[in-house]
Amino acid sequence: MKIYINGKFYEKENAKISVFDHGLLYGDGVFEGIRAYNRRVFKLKEHIDRLFESGQSIMLKIPLTKEQLIKAVVQTIIANKLDNAYIRLVVTRGEGDLGLDPRKCYKGATVIIIADKVALYPQKLYQEGLTIVTVPTVRNLPEALNPQIKSLNYLNNILAKIEAANAGCDEAIMLDALGYVAECTGDNIFVAKNGHLYTPPQCMGTLRGITRDSILEIARKNKITAHEHVITRHEVYISDECFLTGTAAEVIPVVKVDGRVIGQGKPGKLTLSLMKKFKELTAKEGIKY
Repeated sequence: MKIYINGKFYEKENAKISVFDHGLLYGDGVFEGIRAYNRRVFKLKEHIDRLFESGQSIMLKIPLTKEQLIKAVVQTIIANKLDNAYIRLVVTRGEGDLGLDPRKCYKGATVIIIADKVALYPQKLYQEGLTIVTVPTVRNLPEALNPQIKSLNYLNNILAKIEAANAGCDEAIMLDALGYVAECTGDNIFVAKNGHLYTPPQCMGTLRGITRDSILEIARKNKITAHEHVITRHEVYISDECFLTGTAAEVIPVVKVDGRVIGQGKPGKLTLSLMKKFKELTAKEGIKY
């Protein structure tokens, strides 16, 4: 495996950064998870745009242009001879001292690109559906650490994931501070009722998911009415269908939430149709290499 660090490729065992890097010491940095399908990097421009937006929000200057980063991502996939890949693009604040002052990271940001394979869930769960649970850990307040910033500090998500695992479930629903559904630990959430789609809006403490946006785009093109508005747990419980979306997870059905069976207790027709259409989209859209 060849890993990109600041313009050079290193073998996995030699890919190292300073222990004084503030990405390690404080989670001070931003990242993107990106997919390549059949030698096409899916929605790469959108991922790079979101990375720069995250960087702008935390005043982190990314040392490459968008075009240079796109080229570096593609080069990393090619260097690892992958037709299908999961790419982790990381930009840290860089090396500083043991204090948290970002002004002391004099050398500038560290850029890391890893291209590998990932299977977030076993294939069986795409066929049978997930069992998920609402957890006590609420999503970060937008006024504290806005969830639209895809930062390296994922402890909020990890604590929720631990709670889901302790409950014997596959994934966790995180609520916002008012008790409304926000998102899951690594995915956006959708429900379907009477042929309509519903997903929480960004203002509810959700990440602007690239896969989420793709599903909304597919819905529009196929004349499926989609709503972005506040969702309660009650509305999840009584939904006809439920599914999650994310770059690593793609589109995956949910069949049980907090012990309540969703719909018929199996992946619904709309979910299966959207899964199929999303797969078709990934096969034809993206930057070829």
